[in-house]
Amino acid sequence: MTNAPLKVIVTRRLPEPVETRMRELFDVELNETDEKMDAAALVDAVKRADILVPTLGDVIDQKLLAHAGKNLRLIANYGAGFDHIDVQTALQRGIMVSNTPGVLTDDTADMTMAMILAVPRRLREGTVLMQRGEWQGWSPTALMGHRITGKRLGILGMGRIGQAVARRAKAFGLQVHYHNRRRLHLDTEAALEATYWESLDQMLARVDILSIHCPHTPGTFHLLNARRLKLMKPTSFIINTARGEIVDENALTRMLRSGELAGAGLDVFEHGNDINPRLKGLDNVLLLPHMGSATVEGRIEMGEKVIINIKTFADGHRPPDQVVPSML
Repeated sequence: MTNAPLKVIVTRRLPEPVETRMRELFDVELNETDEKMDAAALVDAVKRADILVPTLGDVIDQKLLAHAGKNLRLIANYGAGFDHIDVQTALQRGIMVSNTPGVLTDDTADMTMAMILAVPRRLREGTVLMQRGEWQGWSPTALMGHRITGKRLGILGMGRIGQAVARRAKAFGLQVHYHNRRRLHLDTEAALEATYWESLDQMLARVDILSIHCPHTPGTFHLLNARRLKLMKPTSFIINTARGEIVDENALTRMLRSGELAGAGLDVFEHGNDINPRLKGLDNVLLLPHMGSATVEGRIEMGEKVIINIKTFADGHRPPDQVVPSML
């Protein structure tokens, strides 16, 4: 490493305390407008930067990395997920990649639990009714939803966030079931009072609510395809705060419209912010604009992890949150 200050380019606006600290520590170029960088701007950034700080909306693929300058040696991702980065190509070009794991577990689990409560109880429909001024007063049969106590919650992906959701669900009286690539340690399983299903298909057929918490990889793309969605009961609900690509959105939309599924709470979508218009008009669907991690505390902690990763790299060491091939 040289003594010259490293050129750090950040693709989006970050919380003010994070940007202030970056100005103090690095030769940093911030995005003052918070407009998403277009392809040309990203190409310029990778040509000039020693360290690039992208976010979820930036596609760092093989085509972009082909333009990387010889000084680009670290992509310090602002976020835990890194499926928008071609990590293999980066590593082949001698570029390290780091992320920010762990800091958003509770925030995402809280939002998941909020949706698990909101969708069966039809909170969206009640809110719309009030905002339109159409409420005519209490009625014994109006907006009847379903209680969640005693229902079976299926968790797809039992990592940090899945386990945090399980702990919250247990407190609300839900029966916790889960499918994971690897079974949890029996002590952990017992503490969560969770039932393991080796077969995802068998679990889907038996749960009342499905909450998705696995990463997006080539192996999980459309993991919930039309065939698997049809295994679920028509009275069941789907909650997704993980990645939209895990669910076949067209198949999900058809089933929600036809009554083959009771409802859904979606914070992520298969095509980013290009949301299926037929999904938008459904009363039994709660749509959120990727708010799962949107807390002041969480976003500042993410920034602090990015700074630690950059500072450690600048001091000649491997970033503590380096993405390694075994994670891919």
